[in-house]
Formats: sequence, C-alpha cells, structure tokens
Amino acid sequence: MTHEVFNQSTPLADVNLFSGNQPLQDALRFNAPALDTTRLVALGAEMGSAAMQAHARLANQHPPLLHTHDRVGRRIDSVEFHPSYHVLLGAALRHGLHGTPWSLGAGGHLERAAGFMLFTEAESSVLCPVSMSYAVTPALRSHEALYADWGPKITSTQYDPHFAPWHAKSAVTLGMGMTEKQGGSDVRANTTRAEPDGTDRWGARYRLTGHKWFFSAPMCDAFLVLAQTAGGLSCFFLPRLLPDGSINALQIQRLKHKLGNHANASSEVEFHGAAAWLIGEEGRGVPQILSMGALTRLDCALGTAGLMRQALSIALHHCEERRAFGKRLIEQPLMKNVLADLALESEAATALALRLARAVDRTENGSEEHEAGNRNDSHEAVMRRVLTPIAKFWICKRGSHLAQEAMECLGGNGYVEADGEGVMARIYREMPLNSIWEGAGNIMALDLLRALRGGPVAEALRDEVAPARGAHAAFDAVLERVLDGLDGVTEETEARRLARDTALVIQAALLRQHAPSAVFGAFCTARLQQGSDVFGALPSGCGLDAIISRAQLH
Repeated sequence: MTHEVFNQSTPLADVNLFSGNQPLQDALRFNAPALDTTRLVALGAEMGSAAMQAHARLANQHPPLLHTHDRVGRRIDSVEFHPSYHVLLGAALRHGLHGTPWSLGAGGHLERAAGFMLFTEAESSVLCPVSMSYAVTPALRSHEALYADWGPKITSTQYDPHFAPWHAKSAVTLGMGMTEKQGGSDVRANTTRAEPDGTDRWGARYRLTGHKWFFSAPMCDAFLVLAQTAGGLSCFFLPRLLPDGSINALQIQRLKHKLGNHANASSEVEFHGAAAWLIGEEGRGVPQILSMGALTRLDCALGTAGLMRQALSIALHHCEERRAFGKRLIEQPLMKNVLADLALESEAATALALRLARAVDRTENGSEEHEAGNRNDSHEAVMRRVLTPIAKFWICKRGSHLAQEAMECLGGNGYVEADGEGVMARIYREMPLNSIWEGAGNIMALDLLRALRGGPVAEALRDEVAPARGAHAAFDAVLERVLDGLDGVTEETEARRLARDTALVIQAALLRQHAPSAVFGAFCTARLQQGSDVFGALPSGCGLDAIISRAQLH
C-alpha cells in the first residue's frame, strides 16, 4: 500500500461563510444593529458550497478568450468566458452586489459590503465588473436622460450575458477606462481626445479617438472613460453597443496575461471614433473619476479583507486536521501563536473595512436607523474621506503578508496549484492586485495628506477613537503620535508611516468596541507596543486559545 493517503486535510467546503464568521457578525452588528442578515446567511451558504468552489476553479482554469474577428473577417471584438464565469457573475448580481444598493435605503451599502466580502472568499476576479458597476452608478445618476434608460438595468438582479443593446437585456454591467500607457496614475497626462459630434436624446455626443492601457471587463455593456476636450479632461459614457444595435468603435487589442485575477478579462483597447456622451461638465473629469475611485477603493479593502478571512479559514482547517510530532498542528504552541496572530490581522481588516462601509452608507443615506453611536453627518463625511485611503493602503498591504504566512501553515501543499484545486495559491496570486488597482500605496498615502487639508481630521479621529482611550498604554502612546501628525505638517516622505499608524489606531479602537478583550489586548500589544515585523511573535499571556476559537468557522 505505497499510495495510501492519510494525515492529509480535507477540502474546506460546504460551510456557511457568514454564520461561521463571528468577527464579521460582530462587526456588522456594531455598524448596523438593525440590519436583517437573512440574505447574508443565504449568501454565506452559497459561497461556501462545494459547487461554487468548483465554478471558481473552472473560471480561473479556463481564462477568457479574445475573438477579434469572426470566421469571415468581420471585426467583432468579443470575449468568450467559461460557463462557470457566468454562473459566478450571475450570483453576484442576484445578491445585489453591483448597482442595487443605490436603490435601497439605510443599511444597503453595509449589507452589500458584507456580501462583497463573502463572495470574495469564493472567487474575487469576477467581481471586477460588479465593483465598477457599483462605483459608476452615482455619476450616471447625475445624467437624467441616460439614467432614465440605463438605471433600471443597472440595479436589476437578473444577469444577462448576451452581447446585445442595453434595451434588449434584463440587466447590464458597467466598467471604467482611465489608465493610459504613458500616464498610469497621472490621468491628466491622458491623450485620448474627444471631438463634438452633435446632440441627441442623451445630450452632447462626442467621438473618441485614443487608447486605454488597462481596460478591465471589456464585455461590460458600457464604460465611463476619460478623454481630452477643448475644456480639458472630461468624463464620457461609452456604450459597447449603440442604440441601433451596431458595435461601437471600440477595438480590443489584446487581453492581459496577469499574475492572478485569471477569470477577469483585463485588456488593452483603442477607440476609433467611438461614440460617447458627456457626463457632467467639460474639464471636470478628474473630480468625477476621484469620486468613482473612492468607491472602488472601498471594494479593494473589502475584497482583501475577504481574501484574508478565507486564507485564515483554510489555514485553521488544515491545522485542525493535520498532525505532526504527535499532535494536531493547531495544538503545537508555535503554530498556535501564528494562527492567533493571523486571526488578529483578519479581524482588524474586517473591522476597518466595514467601518468605511458604514461611513459610505451614512453619508449616502443620512438616516439614523443603522447608525452606531452618536455620530453626526459631518463626522461621517470626514471619516469617509480619510478612511478611504487609509483602509485601501493598509488592508491591501497586509493582505499579501497574511497570505504568505497562511500558505506556510499548509507547507508545500499550500504552494501547489493542483489544476486550480490549490485555493491558497490562487489567493496568494490575487493578493497584490488590490494594492495596485485604483491607486497603489504611494497614491493612497498622498491622498491621505490631501484629506488633512479638507477638514478637521484630527478632531474627528479623537471622537472616533474615544471609546478606547485609557484602555491600553500602547494605544494611548501611538494615538498621540498620530494626532500630532494629523494636526501638524507631515512631510511627504512620512505619509506612509502616518497612514499605517492611523490605520492601526482605528483598528484597535474598533476592536475595543466589538471584539473580546483578549483580541483587543493582543492587537495593541503586538501591533502598537511591539510593532512586530513577523506573524507568530505574540507574547505569552495573550489568550491564544480564545483568539483562535473565535476565528474558527463554527
């Protein structure tokens, strides 16, 4: 019996990702105490199922294919996806993770945030068009004529994969096209130009000529893009198919061959006189794209927090079932320290991401119904502005480190792709993307400095973290340093440090309010007092068993 298999962990499948996640439930209850979580329970069961895991594997193992021409030479610029991609994307729309929250009342954005995290645990790369649809909806709502036609399709939960005009579909998805090869994050350097082409029922029409270096999800039904006009950089609505059913002059040059994110068809495109309609005023493209980018940055934080949770769950599950040196791995003291430390990081990421989602929900809905604590509108507006770059910067930075350590818990098995069965390897490849997308670390740190000039940030932070003051000496010490940085003049070279420290202080304050004392104390000791540069260095007396028990899927 040379090939008898024993002492190997089983796949983590057919679990409820919401009902079994106590940290997520507690954070959601703190931020939205009146929210009905029935739909999240259903989503957690679906995303934790073996069936959805199989679809995730297939969608990544069989990446999209580009067909530029049909068999007789006609230009079609079509992307073919594996059927599992459509199953996954259909589930995301069915659960309202795209434009639906904009049609809901208070709590809608928070429920959507938790759902986005749960879906990410199963598969993250199909969520690119979902995230963009969510982010561009507010800009499109400002255009009455366009939104009258497209709005019901954007919020619809009946996914329609057909390549057809918007009016012939049950639902649509939207994308964005900003980045050009010569400019990158510096969108003011964009060279795509827009020439006036009359007006119609959708308003001022233009013809766009140029290119986009990163154009994710090119099979979306329409895109918001940036182009230069006589009045400066402006925002345009560019449909994939025109109202008469003809294909717009958008040509897909190639699909990107990426490290991860394999199910998503990131592409390069060119516009050859493509028809597009002006959104807002000429020359106001940058402010509009910044408002959209703020929402996709929220999703970067949410998505990374979801991936962190899944990596942690897989590591915990493996260490429960795997034995070494006479004990289960989860019983080994040093492994116990690593797992508890990973659990701290995952819960802190969940807490910060959902706090940002609450600020979005509060500022969009303006209702007291789901408000946690006595926070007024101006406070939430400031917190939304400052938390967006902080959460995007810190959570996404920590994601790759956590994934590497979680992979190490599985040893060589964690590094193996196994024809897509190696979920940990897929998570590891996916992690760096959210840190790069929608502005890398330096952009986020600079955005934090800009936020300091736009409102009473230090005052808002004092109010935000007040419940944790005096609870831990290390917390108080780091808080004073952060407040000095927010109140004073922070040099650009210190911006990353300020972003990190501010994130840690806010995470600690949130854990103080909706996590057990063992979690709060260990986090303050490890992150604020020790400043440990490696997972698994928690000091004795941190309550490792309690932290691990809380993190396990129950």
